[in-house]
Amino acid sequence: MADFSRIVTAMGWPLAIILAWLAGEVLHRWSRLPRISMYGLVGFLMAQVMPDSFSSGASSTVTLLANLAFGLILFEFGYRINLHWLRINPWIAVSGLAEAAATFAVVYLISHLTQMPPLTSLLLASLAMSTSPAGVLRVINESDSAGQVTERVLHLVAINCVLALFVFKVVVGFWVFQTSGSLAQAVSHSLIELGGAALLGGLLGWLVPALLRQLGALAQDGTLAFAMGVMLLVLLAHTLDVSPVLATLTFGLAARHSRVMLSRTERNFGAIGELLAILLFVFAATALEWERVVAGAALGAVLVLARFLVKTGAVMLFARAGGISWRKGLLTGVALAPMSVFVTLLLEQTRYVGIVLVDELAALAAMTLLLEVLGPVLTQRALIWARETPDEEEV
Repeated sequence: MADFSRIVTAMGWPLAIILAWLAGEVLHRWSRLPRISMYGLVGFLMAQVMPDSFSSGASSTVTLLANLAFGLILFEFGYRINLHWLRINPWIAVSGLAEAAATFAVVYLISHLTQMPPLTSLLLASLAMSTSPAGVLRVINESDSAGQVTERVLHLVAINCVLALFVFKVVVGFWVFQTSGSLAQAVSHSLIELGGAALLGGLLGWLVPALLRQLGALAQDGTLAFAMGVMLLVLLAHTLDVSPVLATLTFGLAARHSRVMLSRTERNFGAIGELLAILLFVFAATALEWERVVAGAALGAVLVLARFLVKTGAVMLFARAGGISWRKGLLTGVALAPMSVFVTLLLEQTRYVGIVLVDELAALAAMTLLLEVLGPVLTQRALIWARETPDEEEV
């Protein structure tokens, strides 16, 4: 019996990935809803039924694979960002800054009014600023969408992530250094960490394309080279204690501006990329516990609604100035709903410095589960209503 129990425990991750894939395929073929909504739900349910199978530390193989999967998605995401477009139309950046700041302020105010400790409120507000690049990009690729709303969503998500990452690191840094009472020390530590990550990603984003040009292998070996570059970058980031999120995002951004052209097949990183993506979304939900979800359900629902209204309203407010209609501004804001994967991996990274913040944020657990399932659906609907997907998606 003991041997059977060990076998069942060891089979937890493979079984969860297989069931998530099957559930995602059934859901998509039956309802055309995003596959990733089921990945997270299956991961959460499996973690409640077989909790011993899904306990993973910061240095576990599964955690490293999840970070690698996120790195591959962030590389592709960074590659889609066009800095020249932001210079031509600065209102996109302005709307991104405005909606992120407004989201932070509203979430902090609500958390503070519920008697949550100030540092916990700050952490919750910083994470609520973000939008998950993994969730948004997977929906965009699955829907094959293209157009004004799609491009604005991508650029706003990038702005959200960078701002949320910076503020989160400052708050965590202050949490670590609060014994010294030096906010300046906390900010400088975060700036060094983020600057090192950006430098590392930018350097690799220049080095890998240069190497491929010298080998004359851009067309044949680009996918493998960039995948290995992401793997190296994620491991280096963890070793050097810098942000793998910003490092891989910068890697993709630098590769794009090195005039490297990626084919559609290379963008998806093939079957291995698909497998790792399923693991990533399952992993994000296994970190949640039913007790915390229930405990934070009421506040979590309020914060999800507030976050949704603020982001949608702020983006809509700057829509006409940015060159699109109110309607497209509204849909762009709706598409910013996903949050879960980005938040989960940021919280996992804080374990490296001995901080277990998940225990402090029951409301965040409820928000994460709700947006793991509902967020991708809202993004998909927004893209369809914007008429930026093929006709068959509108059935």
